[in-house]
Amino acid sequence: MEGLHVKKRLNKKFVSLFLALLLLVSFIPFPQAASAADGIDVEAEAAIIVDANTGKILYGKNIDTPLAIASMAKMMTEYLLFEAIEEGKITWEQEVIISNYISKVANTYALSNIDLAAGKPYTIKELYEALAIYSANGATIAIAEAIAGTESEFVKMMNAKAQELGLDNTEFVNSTGLNNETLTDYNLEFPEGTDPNGVSVMSARSTAKLAYHLLKDYPEVLETSSVPTKELRGEVMINWNKMLPGALHEYSGVDGLKTGTESKIDPATNQKVSFSNFTGTVKKGDSRIITVIMHAKGDDQRFRETRKMMDYAFNSFSLKEIIPNNYKIESQKSLAVDKGKEDKVDIQTNESISIFVKNGEESAYKPVFTLDKSKLNKEGNLTAPVKQGDVVGTLEVVYEGDGDLGYLDKNLAPKVAVVTTDDVEKANWFALTMRAIGGFFSDLWTSITDTVKGWF
Repeated sequence: MEGLHVKKRLNKKFVSLFLALLLLVSFIPFPQAASAADGIDVEAEAAIIVDANTGKILYGKNIDTPLAIASMAKMMTEYLLFEAIEEGKITWEQEVIISNYISKVANTYALSNIDLAAGKPYTIKELYEALAIYSANGATIAIAEAIAGTESEFVKMMNAKAQELGLDNTEFVNSTGLNNETLTDYNLEFPEGTDPNGVSVMSARSTAKLAYHLLKDYPEVLETSSVPTKELRGEVMINWNKMLPGALHEYSGVDGLKTGTESKIDPATNQKVSFSNFTGTVKKGDSRIITVIMHAKGDDQRFRETRKMMDYAFNSFSLKEIIPNNYKIESQKSLAVDKGKEDKVDIQTNESISIFVKNGEESAYKPVFTLDKSKLNKEGNLTAPVKQGDVVGTLEVVYEGDGDLGYLDKNLAPKVAVVTTDDVEKANWFALTMRAIGGFFSDLWTSITDTVKGWF
């Protein structure tokens, strides 16, 4: 019996100890498993995520490494097409008579094409839809020739525009993005004056910057890039973007932008291997981002990795208003005004600043005011008359945390004007005279009192 009591006491002690340990464990802050918000690892040679509104970079991997872009080069062809339409050089209704060579390219179906019959007319609109939806190479060359006369001249335009837009690590060798060697393999011609082994290359940063400018300058591109399927003269075109509604990798809000698939020589095996690129764009609410993935291993992987990037952007970042409209700068709420009815005027921003901010980092962004000294006199003051809304400087937001990737271009960092809030009329001659007399006697009295103080 005694042994039984001892056993019961031991059981009670064990239960008590177990409960105490359980209670203690509940308060120990064990590290949590890393979530998608802590970072991502994109399986591709290069990748980037960008806020489409400001050009702010949210994620980057090898973003300045030039890589073969394949059909993503067609985004530049699209840009130049929209520009030519805007400038009146061509029209959407303009017809292009298909040449024998373009028909030959268009009938090489291994290179992504729709049938274009030699001698038949097609409108620029039809050719553009074939380019944007089905990445049709024959249609792309037809557009290039319609704009520049020859594809060779068009390539010069592509590279000139790349320089104008500040696209570093970029070179185009044709309008389609096909490797010139690939064209030769199919007994097709590459543009005169380009390298027979030439490859169109861009970095992820420059590809994103091209997409940024395309969306900013010609947002109507999304009207076509978002079309999943379309029929052209009896031939069904299926969009290669498999993240569009109803497609295999559908992602809500995706409406563009351009895929690219080609082959390259693997230096390890000296064998040709295929690579897949994708420049995507997605809108959720008031936010839009651009993603670029380069040299993913296969068609499906580029879309899976793009989904990963899009999820990361929307789960880890939020569009935040950092500077509200009519914001008054703590250190500079007003400016002195000379010769005015009032001796100072309040200043404030005339717009708000909203940017994508990583969750929890709002406090890392600080406002920085830059005063336009050209608006000031020798004394460092404004001179009346001052008008309401006069711009006296700019306010920008500076990130003071760690690991910021900046913007696609430093000039894209958002700034807002700082303006005067009221009119300040010039004082009349009598008021200015009395003010001057008062100033004279004030200075005289100060001088006398300083002298007297010096006697003691």
